[in-house]
Amino acid sequence: MKGFDSKFKDFPDYIIGITKEIWEDRGIATLHDYYAPDIVVRSPASVVVGNQDVIGATMATLAEFPDRTLLGEDVIWSGTPEEGMLSSHRLFSTATHLGDGVYGKATGNKLAYRIIADCHAINNQINDEWLIRDQGAIVRQMGWEPKDYASDLIAREGGPERCVKPFTPANDKPGPYKGNGNDNEWGQKYADILTRIMNADMTAIESEYDRAVQSEYPGGATGHSWGPVDRFWMGLRASFPNATFTIHHQIGRDDPLMPPRAALRWTLHGKHDGWGVFGVPTGAEVYVLGASHAEFGPWGLRREFTLFDETAIWKQILLQTGEV
Repeated sequence: MKGFDSKFKDFPDYIIGITKEIWEDRGIATLHDYYAPDIVVRSPASVVVGNQDVIGATMATLAEFPDRTLLGEDVIWSGTPEEGMLSSHRLFSTATHLGDGVYGKATGNKLAYRIIADCHAINNQINDEWLIRDQGAIVRQMGWEPKDYASDLIAREGGPERCVKPFTPANDKPGPYKGNGNDNEWGQKYADILTRIMNADMTAIESEYDRAVQSEYPGGATGHSWGPVDRFWMGLRASFPNATFTIHHQIGRDDPLMPPRAALRWTLHGKHDGWGVFGVPTGAEVYVLGASHAEFGPWGLRREFTLFDETAIWKQILLQTGEV
């Protein structure tokens, strides 16, 4: 771990350790050290540039959810300490909505949801990030549907002209990380599976996934066996049948005490011109930022985790249709 604090035994320990230190141990000031001053943080809902805004957003979240936990389920990573490393960090978060904030008046509701954060780090500092929270799970647990939440958020942010614009290629900012992962066979295998599915080859599910596969999808949806996998990917692709599917980052790993696994960051970019999980086709141009983790076993892909932000997709649709 050349260039990193000696208290961290390896890169996953660094990622999990600083996450707990910042959020749960209230070491928010450590962001001045652990995050680069001009870091770019992309989430489906926005693009934030600069550490000061990250600190402000962190404090706002903790004011709204003071008991938030961030449980690191896995860190799938690539690179070297000398050249920089990219971590795809999957977390399970719990929180109670105890303060007023971006989700409205405090409800006291208890939440549980996943996050996948891709972070580039070098010399003990993170300088580039892609962050996806399961906003669909969060808002449903507060009594909203994602479409209704997105509509309300547009209004609370000042209307269509003034509201925060979701992340698209048009407002992306270049960061220092230019890598695309590694060439491990498990990353390639998972990339091939998702590419087949996105090319409408749904036979890939029964041929490549374990019949007992556990799936974890947006909205906090847990599934078992092939049916939920088919319905999820079919519902997404059917909404955007002509959109371009691109894998931007691909990691595969074999680690002691762990199954072979893979992490992909991908996008779907195109028109909402099909009937699927986003209702009546509107023709809106939509940019879906997604992240997926997979674990493999003797009978194929045995656990799959995929996240995108349903509320950010609805926000894009509503802003273009004027239905706000």
